[in-house]
Amino acid sequence: MKNLFYIFIGGGLGSVLRFLMSHYTQKLWNINAFPMGTFVVNIIGCFLIGIFSAYFVKIDNYLKFLLITGFCGGFTTFSTFSAENISLWQSGEYIILILYVVLSVILGLGAVYLGLNVARN
Repeated sequence: MKNLFYIFIGGGLGSVLRFLMSHYTQKLWNINAFPMGTFVVNIIGCFLIGIFSAYFVKIDNYLKFLLITGFCGGFTTFSTFSAENISLWQSGEYIILILYVVLSVILGLGAVYLGLNVARN
């Protein structure tokens, strides 16, 4: 139960920081239609999950729930997606890696498109 509390706190903090960073980055670097705010948040999130994983994934404590699952999960799920892909690559699961990346992008775009159309009708 304690780990859920840490995930809750980390996720809330990560979500608020994602909004603030994305919003102000987009205002600062408004490069045509490029979603710079989301891009910057995703890259920073990937960097952070790499650091946190190196330190906390092997330790059985609540910092991994607060920082990896909670904060990074709330900050960006792209960081989790990227960390999972690195894990597949490191374990030699190349076909699953390619399948995961391709299906995630194609089905993700398709799901957003479908959701938009369902909501409009």
